[in-house]
Amino acid sequence: MITVQPYPLPSSGDGLELGKPRAITYLRVSVTDRCNLRCGYCMPEDQSFFPRDALLSYDEIAEVARVLVARGVRKIRLTGGEPLLRRDLPTLVTKLKALPDAPEVVMTTNGMLLGEHARALREAGLDRLNVSLDTLRAERFRQLARRDGLQRTLDGLAAAKNVGFERTKLNTVVMGGVNDDEIADLLAYSLAQGFEQRFIEFMPMKSNDYGVAAQRIPLDEIRRRIETVGKLVPRARGSGPADTFTLESTGQRVGIIAAISLPFCETCNRVRMTAEGVLRSCLFEGGEVAIRDRIRAGDLERVVDEALEFVRRVKPPVHEGMGHVDMNRVGG
Repeated sequence: MITVQPYPLPSSGDGLELGKPRAITYLRVSVTDRCNLRCGYCMPEDQSFFPRDALLSYDEIAEVARVLVARGVRKIRLTGGEPLLRRDLPTLVTKLKALPDAPEVVMTTNGMLLGEHARALREAGLDRLNVSLDTLRAERFRQLARRDGLQRTLDGLAAAKNVGFERTKLNTVVMGGVNDDEIADLLAYSLAQGFEQRFIEFMPMKSNDYGVAAQRIPLDEIRRRIETVGKLVPRARGSGPADTFTLESTGQRVGIIAAISLPFCETCNRVRMTAEGVLRSCLFEGGEVAIRDRIRAGDLERVVDEALEFVRRVKPPVHEGMGHVDMNRVGG
């Protein structure tokens, strides 16, 4: 992984191999590395967190987003950690929706705080939600997340639905011997609630000690298990990371994200910004640029332009299959 801080310009002759510039239309913004859960695939049980004064302010995030939207970004996803731990998050949503060309603004959350914040998020203009839900069993939730919280998550989903959120997606990381026996149950729950179910292949990361072979259920096996419920009929692939299908037996929409079995690096259209202001080309590897101190020193547009030009050229043609970061710190 290339780390550049401060980074050299592409023309500086530093020896880095820069590829063809990608068209970047999707920005993922981590607003905090903190979380009220400790899911084993995402973060260690014991971890120090970024000092609060190291985080980008909402105004700073909105200003960086403004420049990137002007350069082609059309979708912004708020992530964490758990983004709803960041105080008054609807204020940020309002700022982002007020940008010229009004990008789509969506959020990934564990859902535990949606009961308190769903209405304010909806009124601020948040377009859509992805909610992490790895199990429907309370004891298993406790084991996976190292905290209680299943009922709060289910209540949060209900609250979001009640205030008008539509096209909500449920994200389930499939882990062998852990929750891979719940695929049919999760499909049934998603169908009953009107959610789109997405199954995500386990990703070896520094935050989960790179996993073990038994934990990862590969793409073909995930598909086989879904098809015990019904045949998967492929849908046209969109610009996102998921292969999407219609489940023939129920008509519901199902997505599979298999970044290990079937990397989508060549078509990846996104960059990430961490809560402490690092613009990153890839969840796994590639390159990153620390921009916080430089934008605070002034000349924000030039700094962001140069950083974008770098990270969109160092996006890897294919990743090595392991992420050498803690997922909650880069907005997995």
